[in-house]
Amino acid sequence: MAKKKAGVLGLDLLLDKKSLKGLIVEPENKPSMVVLVGDDQFVNRHILSRLRKCIHSEEEDESWAWREFSGEDQPDPRDILDEVATVPMFSTAARIATVRRADSFVSSHREILENFAGRSPGNGGFLVLEVRSFPSNTRLAKAVQQHGLIITTSTPPRFDLTGWLQKWAAQIYSIQLPAVTASTILERLGNELGQIDQALSTFAAALPPDGKRSLPPEMVDSLEGMGHQRTVWEMVDAAAAGRTTEAISLLNGLLDSGESPIGLTAQAATVLRRYSTAARLLRGPERPTSLGAALKEAGVASWPKALSQAEFALRNLGSHRCQELPKWLESLDRSLKAESSRGLRARLAIERFFCLMSTSAGKQLENK
Repeated sequence: MAKKKAGVLGLDLLLDKKSLKGLIVEPENKPSMVVLVGDDQFVNRHILSRLRKCIHSEEEDESWAWREFSGEDQPDPRDILDEVATVPMFSTAARIATVRRADSFVSSHREILENFAGRSPGNGGFLVLEVRSFPSNTRLAKAVQQHGLIITTSTPPRFDLTGWLQKWAAQIYSIQLPAVTASTILERLGNELGQIDQALSTFAAALPPDGKRSLPPEMVDSLEGMGHQRTVWEMVDAAAAGRTTEAISLLNGLLDSGESPIGLTAQAATVLRRYSTAARLLRGPERPTSLGAALKEAGVASWPKALSQAEFALRNLGSHRCQELPKWLESLDRSLKAESSRGLRARLAIERFFCLMSTSAGKQLENK
């Protein structure tokens, strides 16, 4: 049996439908087990959908040949493996047993899964596990690396998400997405691929059906459906520019509408870490030629409005506070995941962070 390639990247598979089929359907490549590793539900959902289409080419096969289990319910592994082993009598479709949120299931039944992963798949069906983590040094992971297929569904730290987004927009929505527009969308939404895909769907509906379907960066903030993202961006921009009262007012509106404090700070951190990186580059031995050049190198979108706002924010924050931003963000994240996880405490924790970013209030709070 051919050895599998461990750690196939899910984002790459989404852009190449044939590659996933080759890894799954060809008899010499049939995996003993498929493991989706990561916590990006957008990628997980699309990979599972592609798996079903690869294995069940006939639509009527999907209803009976696919069964889902929740790992959190601690299902009996015998029921799952029996489902996989069942050979259909009147169809060529293989059965697929999928265990969603399977981390605790894997921990409880590791030995059984190790034995299953090391076997030849034969004529049976497919076992698919969806987990957040899958340490490569375990016996189970080594068995799957040898005989199965591991698909990483998280986005790697240095992955070119801008380039991927351009290709996804062209393939799925027939939109020409300049690099600067893709960067602007990522700046507004972070790495939330589900939200980004929804935004692309909105953009596609707003563009003319025929002719050149190109999306300039100036349109990103003007299209319907981006109101929430604009508010988050405006909140971050106001805090970085020293308009603390405005930032807190926008924060209160977002929290009152039900937004998660952790989600909001994660989006803010994406922008603010770029400012910190730009400030570090300007202090380094290979100093960029200008403030704008440093911001571009740090990942800030290069269209004029974004650069102008970023330059103003960087000047207002100053070198020292930019240097402190990663530490403040880490402290805020710890606080929101502990004693300030909800309600008024969460609101006050973020407000204090905004005050640290302002010129006068920041000095007072730092000295406390």
